Amino acid sequence: MSTTSPTPSPSCSTRPRSSTVQPTVGILHPGSMGAAVAACAAANAAAVLWCEAGRSTASAARAEQFGLTPVATLSELLDRSDIVISLCPPAAAEDLARDVAERGFTGVYVEANAINPERTARIAGLLGPDATAVDGGVVGSPPVRGKTPSLYLSGPAAATARIEMLFAGTDVRTTTLGTEIGKASALKLSYASFQKTSRVLVALAVGMAREHGVDQALIEVASRRTDSYLAEPEYVAKTAARAWRWGPELDEAADTLEAAGLPPEMLRAAASTLARWHDVKDDSELTLTDALDRLAQP
Repeated sequence: MSTTSPTPSPSCSTRPRSSTVQPTVGILHPGSMGAAVAACAAANAAAVLWCEAGRSTASAARAEQFGLTPVATLSELLDRSDIVISLCPPAAAEDLARDVAERGFTGVYVEANAINPERTARIAGLLGPDATAVDGGVVGSPPVRGKTPSLYLSGPAAATARIEMLFAGTDVRTTTLGTEIGKASALKLSYASFQKTSRVLVALAVGMAREHGVDQALIEVASRRTDSYLAEPEYVAKTAARAWRWGPELDEAADTLEAAGLPPEMLRAAASTLARWHDVKDDSELTLTDALDRLAQP
């Protein structure tokens, strides 16, 4: 069984490039979201760079397909880049920012990972006074095959304006929420806490119904209601394949709830449930039956 999803072709729409000086952009790193977002940035950039050091053959293949320019080291990427966009697994966000800070980066650093506002503020502090941090949150699927995710921004006005210009006319839609670091991260996790936990509840509900032979009846009930995730059980397999990313994201959202004095237990339970699917990372061939079987017997 395959454990990797095929890389979709880039689909970012573009307008004629501006006559102003275009920035060089670095992407850390070209995962499924990062590579597609970077391809959109290329519409208004002189070049989009990625660092080959320590990356997988799958990352290299994505970077090549999306037309990104390889460099040998992180130091070279940072020396050449005016803007760096960080899109990596949540757990790696601070270590990656620390590596960037230690190399004296002085451009705009877009912290676009699904992490809580407190961590985003810590990263802004790590970067030091010579770099400018922008808080970013991506809501939606990678910008391929006509998908148009939203990139929410917060931070210094001049820096967020540069990021808006970078994605102008592309399939990444930008919205600036204000100048306060943390606002974009808070919006991203607020949405994710509902959207992702709802999908986990679907898996549990359908799994329970299947055990008693009433899963089709459950889906029929849900189909008579509007906007019910229960009417889309086929999404359970996609949820399972994305569990390795969604679980840490929900842990970040739980930390955000706890910091606000709100109960985090439901999101932590959803993250724990997602952990049962960690061994089917990005498995595009997973079926609903496979996903439910793994959920019942990890």
